[in-house]
Amino acid sequence: MRDVVTAGQLRELFQGVLLAPDDAEFDTVRRIWNGMIDRKPALIARCRSAADVSAAIRYARGAELDVSVRCGGHNVAGTSVTDGGVMIDLSLMRSVNVDVDARVAEADGGCLLRDVDIATTEHGLCCPAGVFSYTGLGGLALGGGYGWRCRKWGLTCDHIIGAEVVLADGTIVQTSETENPDLLWALRGGGGNFGVVTKFRLALRPVGRLVLRTGLYAGDNVAIALRAYRDATATISDDFHLLGGLRHARPGDEIPEELADRPVLDMLAIYSADDETSAQQARELFDRMPEGVAGESVLSYLELQTMTDESSPDGRRYYTKSGYVTELPDEAIDRLIDSAAKNPSRTGSIDIEFLLGQVSRADGESSAFPQRHAPFMVSAYGSWDAPEMDDTGKYWARGCISTLQEWEHPGGYVNYISLDDDPAGAEATYGSAIYTRLTEVKRRYDPDNLFRGTRAVRPADGSSR
Repeated sequence: MRDVVTAGQLRELFQGVLLAPDDAEFDTVRRIWNGMIDRKPALIARCRSAADVSAAIRYARGAELDVSVRCGGHNVAGTSVTDGGVMIDLSLMRSVNVDVDARVAEADGGCLLRDVDIATTEHGLCCPAGVFSYTGLGGLALGGGYGWRCRKWGLTCDHIIGAEVVLADGTIVQTSETENPDLLWALRGGGGNFGVVTKFRLALRPVGRLVLRTGLYAGDNVAIALRAYRDATATISDDFHLLGGLRHARPGDEIPEELADRPVLDMLAIYSADDETSAQQARELFDRMPEGVAGESVLSYLELQTMTDESSPDGRRYYTKSGYVTELPDEAIDRLIDSAAKNPSRTGSIDIEFLLGQVSRADGESSAFPQRHAPFMVSAYGSWDAPEMDDTGKYWARGCISTLQEWEHPGGYVNYISLDDDPAGAEATYGSAIYTRLTEVKRRYDPDNLFRGTRAVRPADGSSR
């Protein structure tokens, strides 16, 4: 165990930037993507190395302060900042090195997805990760990492082959399949409960051009299109990714004026440009769709990863409630459309995403990620600008998911847990077998429970903190 350090020792050891509440940059740096989160740490430690992270952790332990870790600051629950604690800010650590021959990237813990995408796609490679390029790699990967290509290649966490981690006592360790393998297992989906990852080693995939087919449907055609989407999921290839988004109509939508006050459906189908099976399945699906506004384009992987960035601007107020469902019968579809009509904000949506594919085929022993066999995930994305809408917006999102309880699949996705969800519900999220194993790993690497995410894993027979 490394010794704790005083504030004076921290200033001597630290090579990055330390910000106190009276520093000019403090308010800017403490703010994160979700404008609903307004927490003020006692200290922000903008780290440049694992040694900086170690020093900040040892200071926090000595001062008995809570610790939060910021990578991209994109977590909807705002876990990257805590009131009165130490924010370990990794955003100055964003280098990526690519070994093209080995198809491996080494990415600093503060990288955004766009940093990894830019570095890897230059070589025709990628690590499948997320849907917004400004998402932090660390939070996404440690919580699982769904994305546009997860059905084809699996989750982001499935591509973590090693890491450099700063533990709760300040020790810097390496983890791989042969070195601290239990920690590697926990990092793959167990959330930020075990240490601060300062470097990821990621397996890469060859990637080419991709086809994006879209459809916009209004009025009664919304339900017809969603049923066609549901039916298509029974046979589509792993290469074929489908997402439906229910929302209010916007200016510029090409729909009849008399339907503008009813929900519309955005349908997205994504597949490899050289995969004829997926192309044929897309043609068959869109042939069965009702009348709507269709589009088709061919994109690079980098273009795919950035195409939705502007839909969720920094500083807006966000609240997400999501759940896995086992099926989408007609009644569930009708309830979702009804919930979309009740959305109190003109922004936000209800997204219905089909999962399975390679997500469900990964070896269950290789990672801590739970619920790989959930067919669908439904997410109510609340989004608004006015603080007075907070209660109404949260109520809407929670109500939307509660209408699907009779088709609920157990568990939940760690990265979509919101700020007022019970943080003690980790066992229900992970399932008892995975959770029990996680508590044993926690006891070894963080026995005093310094690191606590939205689904806090407590050490076995250890701290109740």
